[in-house]
Amino acid sequence: MTSLVDELSQKAHSLRPEERVRLAEELLATIYKVDDDVEAAWDEEIKRRIGEIDNGTARLISADEVFAQARKLLK
Repeated sequence: MTSLVDELSQKAHSLRPEERVRLAEELLATIYKVDDDVEAAWDEEIKRRIGEIDNGTARLISADEVFAQARKLLK
């Protein structure tokens, strides 16, 4: 006999990827309470970083360089 979780999982797999993401986010939101102050702080940080990129003051690092640095640190 199929459990409700199995049945729901099977139905979820038939959703489009963006619908599955939305469903996952909604389910996680029922487990992890979103702290509005933390969300607001992240929104401000994101705006600050985008501003630095837009005005040319950010030091951008390529993914290759980041991974090379990480490999070096792990040795």
